Amino acid sequence: MPERAPRKKSSATKTARPAPSAEPGGARRAAKAAVPAPSAEPGGARRAAKAAVPAPSAEPGGARRAAKAAVPAPSAEPGGARPAAGPGRDAAGAGRLAVRKTYKLFIGGAFPRSESGRSYPVTAPDGTLLAHAALASRKDARDAVVAARKAFSGWSGATAYNRGQVLYRVAEMLEGRAGQFTDEVFVAEKNGDRDGAARDVAQAIDRWVWYAGWPDKVAQVTGGANPVAGPYFNLSVPEPAGVVAVLAPPDGGLLGLASVLAPVIATGNTAVLLASGPAVLAAVSLAEVLATSDVPGGVVNVLTGRLAELAPVLAAHQDVNAIDLTGASPADRAELERLAAGNVKRVFPAGPARAEDWAADPGVRRLLAFLETKTVWHPIGT
Repeated sequence: MPERAPRKKSSATKTARPAPSAEPGGARRAAKAAVPAPSAEPGGARRAAKAAVPAPSAEPGGARRAAKAAVPAPSAEPGGARPAAGPGRDAAGAGRLAVRKTYKLFIGGAFPRSESGRSYPVTAPDGTLLAHAALASRKDARDAVVAARKAFSGWSGATAYNRGQVLYRVAEMLEGRAGQFTDEVFVAEKNGDRDGAARDVAQAIDRWVWYAGWPDKVAQVTGGANPVAGPYFNLSVPEPAGVVAVLAPPDGGLLGLASVLAPVIATGNTAVLLASGPAVLAAVSLAEVLATSDVPGGVVNVLTGRLAELAPVLAAHQDVNAIDLTGASPADRAELERLAAGNVKRVFPAGPARAEDWAADPGVRRLLAFLETKTVWHPIGT
């Protein structure tokens, strides 16, 4: 049979089909040409598809993440998804336990616990438990008196100008911690009056500054040269009484503490401060300020406990030279005065009739209450 000639495709057929690219895979790329090209960066195809349709991501777990996208994300900070409030949580709601403060005594520049190991609850006016403070014993009181006696010679022997500088440094540190003292006075005493607590703290700092200016001036107020008949100089010079036991007002906060403590140490005495009631919170914080300022260890010793238990011990102690009964109740003052007579202590105030309002504007009465006057005779030379 004769050979058949090969069939040729018509030109019409050729023009109807788009010619594929001559390179391998050209037909597939030509088909994709009708679809908008994805971004050239890695993962561009997936992002382009997501832009048009809210489809879940093609990567593993994408469906779950897409479902979660409609829910507001929790806070990025640690613990942001945890409950914002609850027992033991801080005010910011970060879910962490607050660092509780350990309330201790302040004796000889150190912070010991009571040797008895006792503590007692401190409550707010509404009965809310605020803290457990150390309950000082009679042994703690005796230790505080020993520490105060050891520190007396160095403190009273310092120049008056130096004592004023030290007290002013305490005021500087009180100013830096005013917010903390405001919080403590607010929760312990003011029962909702935060502005009142802030005013009391500011007044306490101002009062401490006022007393800081007196150490190098008190001699001019209470001392001087006395006229005598004869060829002599007669000079009166004030000297500190020694160790002073101070019963702080239980509801005085920082203002009460400053009012009874600052005049005692400004004149060169050393102090054993007994704080009770809600004032113990501010007293412990004040002890921390004193420990980190320039006040030598033992100049101020802070005991927390019950006035009824420790006040008679301090009043009868033979190495205590004076006692301030401001914090004692009028019913107890007569007995404390009787005990103080054992070694002829100076007593301030000496009974309810002469009680002083510690919150009033300060005068020089407290400054002069714990001073002795030494009279010196010296012959006039020719």
